[in-house]
Amino acid sequence: GNFDVIVHLAARAGVRPSLENPALYFDVNVQGTLSLLDAVRATDCSTRFVMASSSSVYGGLSATPFSEEDEISQPVSPYAASKKSCEVLAYTYHHLYQIPIFALRFFTVFGPRQRPEMAIAKFAKLLQEGGTIPMFGDGSTARDYTFVDDIIDGVVRAMERCQGYQILNLGESRTTTLAELIALMGTAFGVEPKVEQLPLQPGDVNITYADIDKPRALLGYAPHTTVAAGLARYAEWLKQQS
Repeated sequence: GNFDVIVHLAARAGVRPSLENPALYFDVNVQGTLSLLDAVRATDCSTRFVMASSSSVYGGLSATPFSEEDEISQPVSPYAASKKSCEVLAYTYHHLYQIPIFALRFFTVFGPRQRPEMAIAKFAKLLQEGGTIPMFGDGSTARDYTFVDDIIDGVVRAMERCQGYQILNLGESRTTTLAELIALMGTAFGVEPKVEQLPLQPGDVNITYADIDKPRALLGYAPHTTVAAGLARYAEWLKQQS
């Protein structure tokens, strides 16, 4: 049957693992997205298609905040390249078949049910167990951490307003350094973090920072959860799971 809207969030995620198995990332992410777009084309091209992309596509850009209009033809990991490929495919299907498509570039989503291999989940486990947190680099790398509730709000708004073809950043439009994040997590969990400094990892970027003027205008997107507040809610949720 036909659908009013499809929200495509499935992906093989993660920058560092993609360096080990790039073929798997392209099979899951690009071929998977192509399969869904083909299914829409074969049934009802008026179906709205909202898909998850990633801030990773911005690669090593130094000019911030990152705008959807920035040139992003130089991704620095296979994961980022696969997500950029999905955006290109989506535009092709919109152009050929007029499928309404919004591609949403998520910026480091965190909160309850966090993916276990991501830094915040790993750090939380180490803090709870009294372990040492690995800090890659000098702690100055920065991320635009976005609480999951704000992302969900953006996705729902995109579902309701999807028309034409648009790429939209979904971020908090604030940056937090790695050193600041570790300190904030210590506060949220009531633990003094023990830190081990390690070399920067291949594929990592120095900063992610979302320009959200476009989603504000098109979606009414207005994130409001600070990193500190989001970490406190995450810590509380984890305690309830134990």
